[in-house]
Amino acid sequence: MVKARPAAGGGRWVEISPERIRGWLDGFYSRHDGATEQGLVLTGVSNGDTATLYPPPGLADAKDVDTLLARIIRPPRIAVLLARKGAVAAGVADGTTITVSKVERFYVQGRTAAGGSSQQRYARRRANQAQAATQRAADIAAQIMLPHAPGVIADPHDAVSALVCGGDRSMIDAVLTDRRLSPLALLRHPHLLESAEPRLAVLEDAAVTARRIRVHLMP
Repeated sequence: MVKARPAAGGGRWVEISPERIRGWLDGFYSRHDGATEQGLVLTGVSNGDTATLYPPPGLADAKDVDTLLARIIRPPRIAVLLARKGAVAAGVADGTTITVSKVERFYVQGRTAAGGSSQQRYARRRANQAQAATQRAADIAAQIMLPHAPGVIADPHDAVSALVCGGDRSMIDAVLTDRRLSPLALLRHPHLLESAEPRLAVLEDAAVTARRIRVHLMP
């Protein structure tokens, strides 16, 4: 599957599933009368267009195209954390299969148009509810993902190699300040997935999305 969108600063982002990346690379070479490779950057011969490949989570050590193509055949185990004010979903994925997961919804009161002391009271209540939701999300993340973190799981070969996050960045950041989750926070992938309200189907889709190779095309 190939998805494209404009990139800030110019060019566009393309997301390509591992099953299609070889065909996509062949197409890039064909369209540009060949290309030179420098690490993960391809430069078209005909016009100098570039394609910079970004490995999926867990494959950061793939520093050239050949290594990347060899490594994506067997995708690494990853942890996935999706969070918004009203819900959290945490899971561990082997390839595109979620092997363990938990989804929970929270009640966080919406904003009110009331003024004066009523507005302040609602704001305090909302803040308390949001704090409780963040704490519960951290508890769920610790319960589901932490047992699979490096240094925690007995067999290092079974440990997750990356943490993929999606949804509300501020809530994700708050959840990961929990000291229990520091082994996972160290594995956090910089790209934040777009996510609908977390639920099991959304978590399963996120595991698929996380495997895609991101390519920045210029121009």
